[in-house]
Amino acid sequence: MRQHGEIEISTDKSRLDIDMIYSFLTESYWALGRTREQVIRSIENTVCFGVYIDGRQIGFARVLTDEVVFAYLMDLFIVEDHRGKGYARILLNQILQYEPFLNVKKWFLGTRDAQGLYKKHGFTEVDGAIVYMDRLIY
Repeated sequence: MRQHGEIEISTDKSRLDIDMIYSFLTESYWALGRTREQVIRSIENTVCFGVYIDGRQIGFARVLTDEVVFAYLMDLFIVEDHRGKGYARILLNQILQYEPFLNVKKWFLGTRDAQGLYKKHGFTEVDGAIVYMDRLIY
């Protein structure tokens, strides 16, 4: 748990507001159609970061990682009422400085609209000789 001005960031999953996370994610472009059970299972199987003000959750992110070779950053958000205050930047900074992740060699993420935030933290758009592939099952 880390305090940053008025916000607190915690990896304690017992503090997560599952209803708030589920509600936000199912209205986002990247998680449409995700069921509550899928949200819960995804939380159980990743390292999660909650962002809080006065004990109320206002943000979230999760990371799938082996803590050596790769880390995949997912579902990072700050609720609408608290955007524009730098909280996403602080959250991302804390994730990248989280001790178990310090030796991770390759970070991945997908975004349609937040490239500016991620570029400030060293992420670059993928192109070149390596072809990244995915497999989607619906």
